[in-house]
Amino acid sequence: MAILEEPIKGILEVKNYIDGEWVESAGKIQDVVNPVNGEVIARVPISTKEEIDSAVEAAKAAFPDWRRTPPVARARCLFRLKELLEANFEELSRVQTQEHGKTIDESRGETRRGIENVEVACGIPTLMQGYNSEDIASGIDEYLIPTPLGVFGIIGPFNFPFMIPLWSAPYAVATGNCVVIKPSSEVPLSQMKIAELVDEAGFPPGVWNVVNGGRTVVNGMLDHPDIEGITFVGSTPTAKNVIYPRCGATGKRVIAQGGASNFMVIMPDCSLRATILALMTSFFGNAGQRCLAGQNAIIVGDDDHFYNEFISGVVDTAKKIVIGNGLDEEVQMGPVRDTEKKKKILSYISSGIEEGAKIILDGRSDFRIKGNYPDTCFLGSTIMENVKPEMKIVTEEIFGPTMGIIRVKTLDEAIRICNDSPFQNGNAIFTSNGRTAREFKYRVKSGNVGINIGIVAPMAFFPFSGTGDSFFGILHTQGKEAIRFFTESKVVIERWL
Repeated sequence: MAILEEPIKGILEVKNYIDGEWVESAGKIQDVVNPVNGEVIARVPISTKEEIDSAVEAAKAAFPDWRRTPPVARARCLFRLKELLEANFEELSRVQTQEHGKTIDESRGETRRGIENVEVACGIPTLMQGYNSEDIASGIDEYLIPTPLGVFGIIGPFNFPFMIPLWSAPYAVATGNCVVIKPSSEVPLSQMKIAELVDEAGFPPGVWNVVNGGRTVVNGMLDHPDIEGITFVGSTPTAKNVIYPRCGATGKRVIAQGGASNFMVIMPDCSLRATILALMTSFFGNAGQRCLAGQNAIIVGDDDHFYNEFISGVVDTAKKIVIGNGLDEEVQMGPVRDTEKKKKILSYISSGIEEGAKIILDGRSDFRIKGNYPDTCFLGSTIMENVKPEMKIVTEEIFGPTMGIIRVKTLDEAIRICNDSPFQNGNAIFTSNGRTAREFKYRVKSGNVGINIGIVAPMAFFPFSGTGDSFFGILHTQGKEAIRFFTESKVVIERWL
């Protein structure tokens, strides 16, 4: 069937892209598996220290000429890249679905968000302008020039293999830097495809490099004296205990985005049907593998009729989510990425039951797969009542298709629960009352705040924010903050005698 057309035929041999060339790795090779059917679709190298060093050396050598390239000329490369990404939009989206498992609709959304970052970075001739003041003293002028720094490392996660490296890379190269990207070895194909288009777009060799691998590559980036900064998206333990402190120890700039346990606060005056539909995408979209996914729903008030109506609507709607191969246009939720991630999600569900939560929709067994596929990586939507803020399923990130229901009497109590969480990434409120909404957005500790929005994902010209244990650093990816992160302010004070 056309809707199940797979762009990846056979088994791809993934190579590193270094200094404008596709290079075979000397590292060991591991399989890339399609989580829908367990089939091997590619083999990816776990690169060596020598190979990450080679990529950094190439980027460092390319930097002087790339920095001297006028911003308008750098932007032309990005414009060509944007055109190529648009021309290959559907194939790029299908690659994401095949390597990750998400639905084709979700992949198309990811592709669009990635392209939007390239599009914003195309505005670098004005985004990178400095400012000046005349006569700061008699005969003396002063001005600021944003200048590139050199080589940056970009470490991508498994859940958005196409989009997340593009939160950083277009801004880095637009401002005159060179990059080395390390995709997740679980999902390396999207960045391989992007690198092919980068090559076609005419970027000079060494400006954009991709090195596949694991800890050896990450450690090589963190320790390398010629890497000026790192952007990372992944788990909080890695962001907090590895990336952030080691960048500090070596004087690198750092954007380290971690995990989340997001709260969706439901007021009794919300638009019930619209809210339930928004929550479906928030909690169960991308099979819950999203740092902006809802994990906990806080129902405010003691109106039992509203509560029961809400619970009934949520359960009935979640039961109807079509599960299967994401390339099928009718499918609304694909598998989780692999068997180990499924085991981890199942362990959290068991933990919730042990601590007193009551399952009202059991995604461990209460689901059907559309099509003839093994259930190895599939889960249905799980909804749990009687959840308490101190439970493990609230205090830790599950990263799966689960919803914990917490019931409180007042908005104050809901905000306190949100603010007591160590994670402060993307909390939201659903209400028809403007005063309530303002009180929530004013008081809640959250880098991204939603008002009647289930997925609080900023557009490319706004920063992807975060705070608490969800983010370590000062500046964020995307937009103006990314421009600031990838440049240093050179201040010139000038007098002519």
